[in-house]
Amino acid sequence: MMPIRRVAVTLVFSTAAILLTPVPSFAQSKSGDLDSVLRQMDQASARFKSAEADFRWDIYERVVKETTTQTGTIYFIKNGSGLQMGAKIAPPTAKVIEYKNGGLRLFEPGSDHLTLLSAGNNKAQYESFLTLGFGGSGTDLAKAWTITDMGTEPINDGTKMVTTTKLNLVSKDPSVRNMFTHIIIWVDPARGISLKQEFFTPSEDTRTTFFTDIRYNQSINTKPYAIKTDKKTTVDRR
Repeated sequence: MMPIRRVAVTLVFSTAAILLTPVPSFAQSKSGDLDSVLRQMDQASARFKSAEADFRWDIYERVVKETTTQTGTIYFIKNGSGLQMGAKIAPPTAKVIEYKNGGLRLFEPGSDHLTLLSAGNNKAQYESFLTLGFGGSGTDLAKAWTITDMGTEPINDGTKMVTTTKLNLVSKDPSVRNMFTHIIIWVDPARGISLKQEFFTPSEDTRTTFFTDIRYNQSINTKPYAIKTDKKTTVDRR
């Protein structure tokens, strides 16, 4: 079973499924393109207030050569330097995830179990995942990741085709590289939003997420994402 911490960070990035389908060809990047993309992301980050989206998350396990799929909805809200995120994974593997005030909560309604994780000294690491193409600036992205511009590629966002920039990210933090050798994101730099993310693990498992029907800078009703516990809820603090 995937460790709880990995469940949280790969969801958002969260977060991603075209694992068995050849990737479409894309334009080769030109010299200076990456700097331009990062500047666009800086500008988009300043405008970013919120985003809510539907997602599909495909998990490929190399050992058994099987892909499982999960779907749900996710939101991000940025207030100044503060970041809040919530996600709901649909049944049969229902989960609710919340990141707020440096704390991560994962609730499993089926087992009525709540896991609490404090970001603590790892807050910057947590948020480097959470803002992968969702309100993060290009400057911050370059601080946390070694970036390779792989050119542009059109992605369907659920309503229209969007020209995205495909960025390959290798973490500058060795502990992150122990979880993921590299990550590829397909980002719309004009809005600072990812439409697709693909995570690669040392065990050669792959986790891919597609974000569609993106509601950008709109009011978000967070009530459907509320974690509802009761006296019978078991709690695990990590």
